[in-house]
Amino acid sequence: MSARIVPDRLITTYLEMTSPDELRADYTDSPDIEIRPVRFTDVAAYRELYSGVGAIWNWRDRLIMPDDELRAALATADVNVLYVAGQPAGYVELVSNPDGSVEVAYFGLFPAFFGRGLGKHLLSYGLQRAWDSGANRVWVHTCNLDGPAALANYTARGFKISHVEDIPMPDRYK
Repeated sequence: MSARIVPDRLITTYLEMTSPDELRADYTDSPDIEIRPVRFTDVAAYRELYSGVGAIWNWRDRLIMPDDELRAALATADVNVLYVAGQPAGYVELVSNPDGSVEVAYFGLFPAFFGRGLGKHLLSYGLQRAWDSGANRVWVHTCNLDGPAALANYTARGFKISHVEDIPMPDRYK
């Protein structure tokens, strides 16, 4: 795999839903798909999942986070792993906030599972789970370092752009 060219600017798009009625779920009908909540107590196992999804996009946040800090974050996170024929294929991680909102903190697929409609399926599942938990708002952010289909998937599921930030690329992503 060739190295990615990192742009000079980091453009982050924040999106939100303020009502479960805005959700436009779209599921893939396949008997070999299963999504299960997984409680991670082993940070190495979580980082393996995180890296499997995020390595292609240069995800670093959870790799450089100290173990005790990651363990504390995972203790309250709602991590849901997508399996295809018993093999992990991706995950969606939801974080409930004190203001009643739920953030889609991490979401993605292993590259071997791109192009099968699994992203819309997994995101739909995660969003329904967020609304079922009693969220008053569901939000997510994506940036120009993420997968090219991310923003389109978010808006197709019903998210609306709330604001966009454009800053010089932080050194940690170069």
